[in-house]
Amino acid sequence: MLNLNRFKFVNDHPDACPVYLLEAGSVDGWLSDKSNSIKNWVKVHKFTGTAGEVCLLPDESGNISFALVGLGNKKSRLRNRFVFGGASKKLPALTYKIASKHSDEDLEEHYLGWLLSQYNFSRYNKKEDKLVQLVKSQQIDSQRIEIIAEGEKLTRDLINTPTNDMGPEELEVSVRCLADIHGADIKTVKGDELLSQNFPMIHAVGRASASSPRLLDLSWGESGPSLVLVGKGVCFDTGGLNIKPGSSMGLMKKDMGGAATVLGLAHMIMGLKLPIKLRVLIPAVENSISESSFRPQDVLVSRKGLTVEINNTDAEGRLVLADALAYADEASPNLMVCMATLTGAARVAVGPDLAPFFTDDVNLADALNRSARKVKDPVWQLPFHEPYEALIEPEIADLDNAPSGGFAGSITAALFLRRFVEKSKSFVHLDIYGWQASAAPGRPKGGMGMGSRALLDSLPEILGL
Repeated sequence: MLNLNRFKFVNDHPDACPVYLLEAGSVDGWLSDKSNSIKNWVKVHKFTGTAGEVCLLPDESGNISFALVGLGNKKSRLRNRFVFGGASKKLPALTYKIASKHSDEDLEEHYLGWLLSQYNFSRYNKKEDKLVQLVKSQQIDSQRIEIIAEGEKLTRDLINTPTNDMGPEELEVSVRCLADIHGADIKTVKGDELLSQNFPMIHAVGRASASSPRLLDLSWGESGPSLVLVGKGVCFDTGGLNIKPGSSMGLMKKDMGGAATVLGLAHMIMGLKLPIKLRVLIPAVENSISESSFRPQDVLVSRKGLTVEINNTDAEGRLVLADALAYADEASPNLMVCMATLTGAARVAVGPDLAPFFTDDVNLADALNRSARKVKDPVWQLPFHEPYEALIEPEIADLDNAPSGGFAGSITAALFLRRFVEKSKSFVHLDIYGWQASAAPGRPKGGMGMGSRALLDSLPEILGL
């Protein structure tokens, strides 16, 4: 079952502790009309408004009267997202309310960062986090913030769950639970049905696993522009017969991060009741090794009819996505979004923090970039560089799943996927990482959504909502 209830604000509370969020350089001005005892206390504790700095001020009985939290200066705020959320870990287990004045955009960041910082993946241990709560704001749409945080929690939980509890079958159960929550419809094409219903590459990649490969197809909404979210659901990737070394296999439970992220985004869309026709397609497989594994030098025929030469069985994500994309494209959606933990080359290019995206739609790119900056969910556009098309064209088939040479791997993978999209009015592919290697404000170590909040914020502009 999905548990999304933790991420909630509380209603107004008479005993809520006021907290003032102060930028560096503004502390003296804030203190100007305060009592000498407050001024002395703040100066003795050397509170200057540095990012993440906390100062607790007592009342006459020794209880906490109010708290100060530093936001840092303009430069540090460019480097750090969700500073207030990160500082919540330093506050005692009380209920708080923001007493300082902020713009709507800043307030949304503070409130979302608070909820995201409360995340704790505790399925396999009995650790209990201290309960710090925040009173909801009447200035912004607090319920919207809660729904966005719930979607991110869903993404993180799915990624963090190891494959023994989150294989293709368990991923299907999670999708069905999400469908039940929102009254969505779901269909599954499973095992050899994939062959009879023309999803040959999904079947080829997943057939070696004891857990049958499947295509999960969720639909919701009856009117409005059509949006299809396609997420890579490789629940574990050994590399297949081109087996990965142990050092590269250690994080492969997160290879379904694309599926986890589109499900989190789908929860946001359905929870906010956006006026669209939503469809989510997830090819859910495990790339295992057995006597039925697909092999290097095999030539697979895709749903679209394009043939693909297999030059590395570890480049399997683009294969399962290709069948799903071709299937979605047949309905000519207004927008198709593909999200996948697809290439190490993307991390080499832009590192773990940025989600590179590819699109031919200039207006979509501009909207997505603006939204990413606004909601602090960074993305970076990389090109569908046409001259590299030749790199994905081998001698004996239409396409090569693993071009030799090692250059521009994220771009060639994106070009491969684009070959399966013709009828969609707009298409964007995001090559995400889905993982936070070390804890940061609002982003504990472990699974992480990337690009979903930026996409959500940009949908009204892209789809004309």
